Amino acid sequence: MVRGKLKVVIGGVRSGKSAYAERFLIEEVQRDGGRLVYIASGTATDSEMQERIDRHRLERVTTDWTTIEQPMKLEEVLPAIRQGDAVLWDCVTTWLANELYAGWDFGTPCIGDPDCMEQKEVRLFETIESLLTEAAHLVIVSNEVLDELPSMYAETRIYCEWLGRIHRKLVSIADTAIEMDCGIALYWKNGGKEVAE
Repeated sequence: MVRGKLKVVIGGVRSGKSAYAERFLIEEVQRDGGRLVYIASGTATDSEMQERIDRHRLERVTTDWTTIEQPMKLEEVLPAIRQGDAVLWDCVTTWLANELYAGWDFGTPCIGDPDCMEQKEVRLFETIESLLTEAAHLVIVSNEVLDELPSMYAETRIYCEWLGRIHRKLVSIADTAIEMDCGIALYWKNGGKEVAE
């Protein structure tokens, strides 16, 4: 069985990364066929986030996306993925926040357990490999939040350390790695090879 292609798209807030990822997969499906699948990890924690989620849903109405709301436990999407699907996962940063604070309501957040996130990271990359055995294309979107000065808050530093670690691993296994900047796709890795500056 041929492994699907993995594309990682990372960029700042409102950089155009989601729109780019959507356009790419729509073009792939128009050319090669398959089903468009959108895995959404965002949760409406406030009115601004609810507006963003609603806007993204409206944007997908005109295209035939199958949407799976999956804020945590990405592995639970596996039974819904079919051979040849074009899958977009948006995004790593919201998934990570959700997973790090899982258990908060019970006073046992993952962020406070040294082994918790390590186990979730292993499951994450096993899930990605499983997705690639079914999906023809998997595009993973994430936010770049590491360009800022280190935070004075320990939990924010832990979040950033995990995000950086996950980004590095994703790019290392990706066929293509793109940084979005002002709506422009900058290729850092293409076809599994690093791109010279």
